[in-house]
Amino acid sequence: MSAGLPPNPWNEHAWVVGEPVVGEGTWIGAFTMIDASGGLTIGRGCDISSGVHIYTHSSAKRCVSGRRFAEVERAPVTIGDHVFIGANAVVNMGVTIGDEAVVGAGAVVTADVPARAIVGGVPARQIGRVDLDDPTDPRFVTGS
Repeated sequence: MSAGLPPNPWNEHAWVVGEPVVGEGTWIGAFTMIDASGGLTIGRGCDISSGVHIYTHSSAKRCVSGRRFAEVERAPVTIGDHVFIGANAVVNMGVTIGDEAVVGAGAVVTADVPARAIVGGVPARQIGRVDLDDPTDPRFVTGS
């Protein structure tokens, strides 16, 4: 019989490794993989949708070298305040996501995301911006 996932204070159906720093009011959905082994800070008021994976490590070089590259690389991830990360997105190690940004569902974030940017795709690219001129009616502006 399995003991289940290790307990965490955010979601009983999330896998959390390490000790992330998570801001007040942040919601983390079910079936997420939160890796803080290389350092992870998630700001206030974020929504981390179901199925999101956040990685702060990589064993790719170690694997392809037949373990001759012995290190598991680690780099911190920083997610700003009020960031929305859509379902099944992946955030790779070393990335910073700015305040009030939106990461589209299924995106793979391999580089920094500016504040109020909307990114999507594989790898993620900026596809728009968040307009908060009227914070009671935010707009997502896409296209060129």
